[in-house]
Amino acid sequence: MKQHTVIDSPYGLLTLVATDGVLSGLYMTDQRHRPPEETFGDPDDTPFGEASEQLGAYFAGELKEFTLDLHFAGTPFQRTVWEELRRIPYGETRTYGELAATLGNPKASRAVGLANGRNPIGIIVPCHRVVGADGGLTGYGGGLPRKRRLLDFERDAALF
Repeated sequence: MKQHTVIDSPYGLLTLVATDGVLSGLYMTDQRHRPPEETFGDPDDTPFGEASEQLGAYFAGELKEFTLDLHFAGTPFQRTVWEELRRIPYGETRTYGELAATLGNPKASRAVGLANGRNPIGIIVPCHRVVGADGGLTGYGGGLPRKRRLLDFERDAALF
């Protein structure tokens, strides 16, 4: 059973989706690869108390690592990439190539990029922390301006 709610954030409205009571989606307005609204289930705030609380603490600069149970719907490779994204420390970045090497296949940077782009739980699974080989910003489902803002926010907050 799916349920969803919409919360406000410094980065615009966020749609949270739960599958059987476990967070399975966090989508930004106008996000690339955003599923159709009708797949989000019924509106219901009930399963999102902890996620909303942790997101609020993150946006306040008080939370550096999310401790939420997550439900990933994707291929085994995608789920592996998404789990690895969760290991990138707050305020740091990794390149697609570095992630591919960490996963044991240094030549899989393009596949890592494709999986990264399909991340269904943005911000909490920090795909915004992945950059191009030269350290420059590359694609982001929520748009490059949001990616830059998130990275700047984390770098600034990490200093304190």
